[in-house]
Amino acid sequence: MLHRYRLLLLLILYLVLVPKPLFAFWVWTPETNKWVNPKYAVKETPQEQLQYALEFYKDKEYKEAINEFRKLIKHYPRAREAPDAQYHVGLCLEEQGKIFESYKEYQEVIDKYPFSELSAAIVKKQYDIGVDLLENANNRSKFVDAFAGTNYNAIDVFKTVIKNAPYGELAAPSQYKIGLYLIEQGLYQEARDELEKVVNDYPESEWAKAAKYQIAVADSQRSTDAQYDQKVTQVAIKEFEEYVENFPDAQLTDKAKEQIHRLREKEAENSFLVAQFYEKQRQYKAAKIYYQTVVDDYRNSSWASKALVKIQELGGKETPEAEPGPKTKD
Repeated sequence: MLHRYRLLLLLILYLVLVPKPLFAFWVWTPETNKWVNPKYAVKETPQEQLQYALEFYKDKEYKEAINEFRKLIKHYPRAREAPDAQYHVGLCLEEQGKIFESYKEYQEVIDKYPFSELSAAIVKKQYDIGVDLLENANNRSKFVDAFAGTNYNAIDVFKTVIKNAPYGELAAPSQYKIGLYLIEQGLYQEARDELEKVVNDYPESEWAKAAKYQIAVADSQRSTDAQYDQKVTQVAIKEFEEYVENFPDAQLTDKAKEQIHRLREKEAENSFLVAQFYEKQRQYKAAKIYYQTVVDDYRNSSWASKALVKIQELGGKETPEAEPGPKTKD
């Protein structure tokens, strides 16, 4: 008898001390003849589940919303509401500032539901994400990149846009921005290759015109370290001149003219440096030839007047003859 009283006392203490929410953690459902955890339960129809998830989304409870949208996707993968649920997972992540993660979730809609009416909206979303990533990459310092590393690549996003809609209106600007990104990273040859794709694949696009300008920019940057090799510089000048000739009224034409002047200045400087080299070697004839080239071919440059002064200073100096070697005994 005493044993029974002890058991009753323990049961009363358990009922009093145990928090009440735990009693609702599992619920017996006669329909399924099982215990069900309401936290992980799904609504009876995909429509109800979608509406339930949307309530969390509207209240900006994004974590809960994602959980409910994923329930729909898991339990009703073939429902008409499934693409919408997957799309809203991307929206929730984007609202939280997780833009690269949202890009990948948006892509799931296109991969799993290729005939969804959401495809066009998703391509636009992905393009905007690529632009955001590109701007963030350009604003970050190299120190930050080296310290923190990067878990995403704007190029991947733009290539996805092109893959999803190769003939859409965002394909050409995506390809163009890949080239811009590579220029910003100092990868000028790679940038040139990507920009050539804009010209070749989208020749009628307005972006093809801008790509031709950026190709010349990439070549002009490639010539920066080639102090005595003028071939790349000459190629860049020719490309800018062709741009000015073919698009005289284009928005970038004035900038192209400025680039031509800058590169011509660079050519004049290089010729002046070559002349100085020969002058130091006391090869005055060769030095005067290069100084004269600066005067004749780059008369509008800032180096022309300097070269003219040098020619006057050299005056009648001649390259000394080689001194005879030591005499040998017969």
